[in-house]
Amino acid sequence: MKLIVVGLNHKTTPLALRERLAFASEEMTAALTQLLAQEGIQEALLLSTCNRVEIYAVCNSPDHGVATVSQWLANSRQIELDTLLPHLYNHVETAALFHGMRVSASLDSLVVGEAQILGQLKQAYREAIDCGAAKTVLNKFFELAFQVTKRIRTETNIARHPVSIASVAVTLARKIFGKLEGHTCLLLGAGEMCELAARHLASHGVTILVANRTLARAQTLAANFQGEAFSLDQLPHILARADIILSSTDAATYLVSANMVHTALKQRRQRPQFYIDIAVPRDLDPKISDVDNAFLYDIDDLSKIVSNNQKDRGQEMAAAEAMIHQAIPTFNQWLETLEVVPTLVALRQKMEYLRDQEVAKAAAGWPDLTPDEQKRLESLGRLLVNKMLHAPLSQLRQLAAEPDGTLYVDAARKLFELE
Repeated sequence: MKLIVVGLNHKTTPLALRERLAFASEEMTAALTQLLAQEGIQEALLLSTCNRVEIYAVCNSPDHGVATVSQWLANSRQIELDTLLPHLYNHVETAALFHGMRVSASLDSLVVGEAQILGQLKQAYREAIDCGAAKTVLNKFFELAFQVTKRIRTETNIARHPVSIASVAVTLARKIFGKLEGHTCLLLGAGEMCELAARHLASHGVTILVANRTLARAQTLAANFQGEAFSLDQLPHILARADIILSSTDAATYLVSANMVHTALKQRRQRPQFYIDIAVPRDLDPKISDVDNAFLYDIDDLSKIVSNNQKDRGQEMAAAEAMIHQAIPTFNQWLETLEVVPTLVALRQKMEYLRDQEVAKAAAGWPDLTPDEQKRLESLGRLLVNKMLHAPLSQLRQLAAEPDGTLYVDAARKLFELE
């Protein structure tokens, strides 16, 4: 069994294509069920965030698995495979382990050291477990990945004072408005990213408004900052109140159009508005950037700013990656040992089958055997098989963890005709 990763992220794929490939939370179960139905795919996990879509899968043939998952991803989003392939990356076996642990530890994130990706990955893992898509191999891998991530966050400075999308948004807002005190921010959405932005903005004296599909969630978030809560239906009526609009929802269509912005700016007598769209798919119509006095930034715009502010993390990154390299052999040894289990089971079953046949023949030739003698004969057969199998089974378990372990396993299957 081999682990593979097929995916795309903010480094390989433009936002316009990423938003077409994003999976909403309510799509996960169906998507994982479809993945498991693909030939050769034994386990699967689907991670979909604003910056990446990745599929972790377990299969016997990495080449076939990568091709199958790539084709499924293209088909599931009705995109031509030739259009998608230039943006996809894939990793197999040890490279897949290294990549997955880097993702978990936020070393591959837009904001290196941020904690959000770990929560997103744990959620994806729970969803895969709930629908039976994550089994023995993925369970072992993600348990190890989460352990390594905890160690990295504890023993390095990679997670200290990360440059976040929210902090960059505040910096940009200050460039536009100068002092932020006395200004108003409208958050579209009530998730983790909006809460983080609210903390940054409120610390600068910004009044917080929250609009969300579920009013109760908006009220909960707004209450934390002495703000006001609204449903998204009220958006056209409150848009003009905001100097800063930050959006992070999973809406399927644009929440704010260019015409809505025109109307809001007219009501504001053309006082500028700063729009920040960190949703994938996007919440805000890109045409807003063509409206005078409306300043629109999307996730990719902020990405460039973030990357320029993170060049001093090289030493911490190297230390974190060293911890990952230390952990990978542990998983590989376990996986190689796991792969020998079917051979061990098959060998024992065959020996026990032959034992039962020979004991039955012997008993048939001794019609005067008492029940006690019959039991002693069967016990002798079991004892002989156990003694004869002890050394081969023990040796196979140990040799399977060696670099050429598969050769010994293959030899055992041929010698004992287990195919």
